[in-house]
Amino acid sequence: GIHYVGQLQEGSLMRFVLEQLSEGQLQWAPLPPAFDALVLGEPGGAARTHRLLAGPRRYFQSLRDRFPGEEAAIDEFQRLVKGVGSSVAALSVLKMIPRPLALLLCRSGLLQLVPFCRLASRTLKEVVEGLTTNRELRAVLSYIFPTYGVVPSKASFSMHAVLVSHFLHGAWYPRGGAGEIAFHLIPIIRRAGGNVLARAPVERILLDPQGRACGVSVRKGQDEVNIFAPIVISDAGIFNTYERLLPEQARALPEVQAQLRTVAHGEGGFTVFVGLKGSKEELGLEATNYFLYPGDDLDEATSRYLASSREEAAKDIPVLFVTCPSAKDPTWEMRHPGKSTMAIVTFTKYEWFEEWKDKPVHKRGDDYEELKKTFVDTIMQMVFKLYPRIEDRVEYLSSGTPVTNCHYIGSPRGEIYGADHGVGRLRAEAIATVRAQTPVPGLYLTGQDLCLGGFMGALQGALVCASAVLGRNLYIDAARLSRRATAAAAR
Repeated sequence: GIHYVGQLQEGSLMRFVLEQLSEGQLQWAPLPPAFDALVLGEPGGAARTHRLLAGPRRYFQSLRDRFPGEEAAIDEFQRLVKGVGSSVAALSVLKMIPRPLALLLCRSGLLQLVPFCRLASRTLKEVVEGLTTNRELRAVLSYIFPTYGVVPSKASFSMHAVLVSHFLHGAWYPRGGAGEIAFHLIPIIRRAGGNVLARAPVERILLDPQGRACGVSVRKGQDEVNIFAPIVISDAGIFNTYERLLPEQARALPEVQAQLRTVAHGEGGFTVFVGLKGSKEELGLEATNYFLYPGDDLDEATSRYLASSREEAAKDIPVLFVTCPSAKDPTWEMRHPGKSTMAIVTFTKYEWFEEWKDKPVHKRGDDYEELKKTFVDTIMQMVFKLYPRIEDRVEYLSSGTPVTNCHYIGSPRGEIYGADHGVGRLRAEAIATVRAQTPVPGLYLTGQDLCLGGFMGALQGALVCASAVLGRNLYIDAARLSRRATAAAAR
């Protein structure tokens, strides 16, 4: 689910949009000022821990205080992040203006004046190494790359800067847990005349004789049911939509193939879910997210791990994201007294688990379970060093591999964030090519693969898609409505 979301400070347009979509019922709890912590080295040993603080001034000033003599590098990093953050609207603009105009802009060279576009083709590693020779500062400036799933040598600096900018004002967690998001949105959808169906997987997109999308075929038990609609909007991801759900004749369209060539599959994820006996106070759990790395060369360690065999990889996992959802939710203790939860996420190659992709879930055999266990044991040894009080309080332990993700969230190769967020995806031509309108009339794309990954990235995809469907700019509508609401509240 949701680990944390930024840009929800008072006055934020995205907070206003979410309040409109849930009629104010979806509430967000702020995380502590130190919303993220980076641990370099073995927790509990000689590790160095860096806590990232909420607030644009405090975030960068704390870095200056921690790295005296590196003020110039930090100031330049701040300037670059601010430039990208203030120009990220270019991403939506390139997707919303007519495609010929967008491609003309790409070829004109004018977009090089826009920081987001200019820095998109430079890697995070390249930019950070150009700022400083201090390896530890490089690590701190780069630490958040697991939240979009690309190692620094392949990640677009603009993607990274968007994430840093996203959390500058702090981080929030849905009050009551991530399930509250669907719980409060579904009634609004139904009240508007829509419906939400579960356990009815879409088998294919239906096309009429003219090649226009006219509905979907869903599986209900052993039967297939056709649901007809004037338009079809897919949040299944670009690969599922084009390669699995479209009929072959539409899949072969040159424009469809051109879009597919601009994207690649994201990296697979491995997740461990832990149920604990004891409150957060008893167990010493924090609402802060922890990023654990063995040393300060984050790129080299992660790249070497992903290039190794699965047996070698399972013994030496160089990146862990450790988070305690129960510690973030102010309603947790009253709902589940004396219990706590934890989730740990790392990268994993789909190929390491691919041989079990066609086996049914929970019945993949002893070899699969043994391989999973080697990863879990390595992960938990490190987590017990971070939170030593939990070692004998584990009541539930479950792990998920890329093939688990394929089963539960339908990702083709177990990716968490959809299409890869490397340099290729962030280039202006790629942004302008993958649009809400698809080459199939009546079919639209939305979600992570349209704009960017994560909750807020998917929300941007929804706004861009809805704007295309309605033929009006919903960002402008939302801004006007927000101004009117603010003025009315002030009267």
